Amino acid sequence: MGNTRILLELVIYAFRQGETPEGIIDSYPSLTLADVYAVIAYYLNHREEVDSYIRQSEAKGKQLQAQIEAKRTPETEAVRARMRSILQAER
Repeated sequence: MGNTRILLELVIYAFRQGETPEGIIDSYPSLTLADVYAVIAYYLNHREEVDSYIRQSEAKGKQLQAQIEAKRTPETEAVRARMRSILQAER
């Protein structure tokens, strides 16, 4: 959005979950309150198009994840195992 790397979807997800615009900028400080209100206003005026865009983005993401998982090799499995152990150690 704007001059940030915050995805439109993240703002919309937060809004759908009942987050206030002020709460959204607390989560994403690179956004301005005006940015968040502009996204929410656009969403409310174009809900069908935005929801369709989000569904398409989610579908593409799932497709890409499936392609990546289909290309598993012993090397990538070793990296995944190491990453899992690091994440578990941090918890």
